[in-house]
Amino acid sequence: MPYSDLYNALCNANAQEWAEKLPSQIADAFDTKKHGDLIKWQTQFAQLPSIQTQTRTITTDTVTIGSAKDISDEIQTQLKTQLQSFSPWRKGPYDLFGIFIDTEWRSDWKWQRLENHIAPLQNRLVLDVGCGNGYHCWRMLGAGAQRVIGIDPMLLNVMQFQIIKTFYDYNAPIDVLPLGIEALSPNLHCFDSVFSMGVLYHRRSPTDHLLELRDALKSGGELILETLVIDGELGDTLLPEDRYAQMRNVWFLPSCKTLMSWLNRCGFKNTRVVDITTTTTLEQRTTDWMRFHSLQDFLHPENAKLTCQGLPAPKRAIIIANAP
Repeated sequence: MPYSDLYNALCNANAQEWAEKLPSQIADAFDTKKHGDLIKWQTQFAQLPSIQTQTRTITTDTVTIGSAKDISDEIQTQLKTQLQSFSPWRKGPYDLFGIFIDTEWRSDWKWQRLENHIAPLQNRLVLDVGCGNGYHCWRMLGAGAQRVIGIDPMLLNVMQFQIIKTFYDYNAPIDVLPLGIEALSPNLHCFDSVFSMGVLYHRRSPTDHLLELRDALKSGGELILETLVIDGELGDTLLPEDRYAQMRNVWFLPSCKTLMSWLNRCGFKNTRVVDITTTTTLEQRTTDWMRFHSLQDFLHPENAKLTCQGLPAPKRAIIIANAP
């Protein structure tokens, strides 16, 4: 993907220091010596058919590009096989030329839970941390964002995004970069909205993550934070001794009151919980596009309120706050 427009946008947002670092950061992330599957994915990407369409929808639950009428049955069959070669597809759903990508997560449900609570995204510069393949980035762009930058260190997610963007519009003001939040220059203070969804519990130091998010925002900018929580009072936090729902890299699951106190301690203002939802096997499940174990395999076989380790089953909260 060409990134010159992104670099210019960052310079215009007074983030020139990061813009200057980005070319080498991206080149390093795409070093084929560091990832054994990258050459295979790049070869598969280059073999995708070139298809022109005027049909694009990113304002509804399914991100839709084109229709079955745009291509022959033969090309559609070929394209479906090519898309499945980039499995597992975890965030979505997508519909590409009549091919419905039924992803592991119904990510549209999360968007429905937050979209009426966030500040309008029109003309905003938006950062989505740990964005996966960029499904929510597309929804942000559809909501009117001026430019959306997603970051995710998983190269397969980035390749999936590049497929979507190639068919949507090569020049659209949206990017997913193969980076983690540590790649950002410190004290950027350039983003109007920052999303961090499904990331906090993977961080060994949750307050450090909150400070990184704060420092990426403009003064008064909005943080949209979604994470695993537990029931409890101020000070209650679960630190799994080993795995949580079969995930190894889960650290702190706070109560909502504890999480609010962390945000306040980090300087955030106007902190509020806008949604608490228990994750169900209707929202996260195995599909033809993600054939590995999913939530149903991670819950206790006799009590869906517990994980297979006997810990509280996944419950997620959405918290919104403003940078000082």
